[in-house]
Amino acid sequence: MNTYSKPTKGFWIIAIIALLWNLMGTVQFLSSTVLKDLLYETLNDTQIALFENLPSWYYIVFGIAVITGVLGSILLLMRKKLAVLLFTISLIAVSIQMIYWMFATDVIDVYGTTDALTMPIIVIITALVLLMYSRSVARKGWLS
Repeated sequence: MNTYSKPTKGFWIIAIIALLWNLMGTVQFLSSTVLKDLLYETLNDTQIALFENLPSWYYIVFGIAVITGVLGSILLLMRKKLAVLLFTISLIAVSIQMIYWMFATDVIDVYGTTDALTMPIIVIITALVLLMYSRSVARKGWLS
C-alpha cells in the first residue's frame, strides 16, 4: 500500500550515504586488486600472505558485492525498484565474502579478534539495513 507519494528529506540523505558507503567499498576493492602494490606497502609480510592466499573467486564475489551495492544505491537515488534486487545480490555476495574472510582465513591470528571481526560485521549489517530500507521505501511507493 502506498502511504506516501513523495520521499522525505531523510530518504535522500540515506540514499546519498548508501552511495558514499558503497563507493568506499569500491575503493577497498580496487586497492585489494588493481592497486594491491600500494596496499602491500602498508602491510607486513604476514598480512600480505593473508591477502595472497585468498582464492580468485573471493575477489569475484567482492567485485559483485561492491558493483551491485553501488548500482543499487544509484537506483535508489533514481527511485527505481530494481534497487531492491541489487541490494539483495549485494547482501548475498557480502555475506559470502565476509563469512569466508572471518572463518576460512587466518585473519583473527593476523589482526586479532576485534580488528578482524568488527569491519566485516559492520559491512554485513549495513548491507542488510540497505536491503531492508529499500524494501520499506518500495512498499511506501517511493520506488517505481
